[in-house]
Amino acid sequence: MVKGKKPANKKKQSVRKAAAVREPAEMIEIRWHGRGGQGVVSVAQFVGLAALHEGKFIQAFPEFGPERTGAPIKAFDRISEGQIELHSQVYAPDIVLVIDPTLLSSINVTEGLKKGGLLIVNSPKDPHAVSADLKAAEFKVHTVDATRIAMDTFGKPLFNTAMLGALVKVSGIVSLDSVLQVVSERFTGKIGELNLNAIKRAYEEAR
Repeated sequence: MVKGKKPANKKKQSVRKAAAVREPAEMIEIRWHGRGGQGVVSVAQFVGLAALHEGKFIQAFPEFGPERTGAPIKAFDRISEGQIELHSQVYAPDIVLVIDPTLLSSINVTEGLKKGGLLIVNSPKDPHAVSADLKAAEFKVHTVDATRIAMDTFGKPLFNTAMLGALVKVSGIVSLDSVLQVVSERFTGKIGELNLNAIKRAYEEAR
């Protein structure tokens, strides 16, 4: 008698195959709009570091090309529970943040934003007013007066970190504690305290 392998249990095989098929991890893509010198790249990095602190996979990077002071620039984040395979700019973001409100009249900040996506704008206006101005009814618009918060806190228009508080408030993509931790590691002393205050105030005031 020739001995061979025991016939495989087809039922067990099908169970193993089913277990091996996993849904791809959800990935959130973020696009930041601002101007050179406003800390757009830094704030995107803070979000990435906060997500990394929570054990997530991340990418945080600027728009390809040189950054010129005052020129419109973009920065991007990708956050996922699983490995990120994409290595390109973000073209269809889930969330868009506008740090500099003067950009609203010069560029299309909602370009590529997914239907139902979050649009978070540095503006003293009510979200409904901003939505009407931008004809953005298909998006979830939120506002925070990051400029006023910055002037009250720093005496200067350093409104990038305030936008972090608004992002955490309306998206929950990372926790406030994680953001506060990574920012406190970057800024120490009095300037660190001021940045944390700006983030927490924006978190409370975002609409």
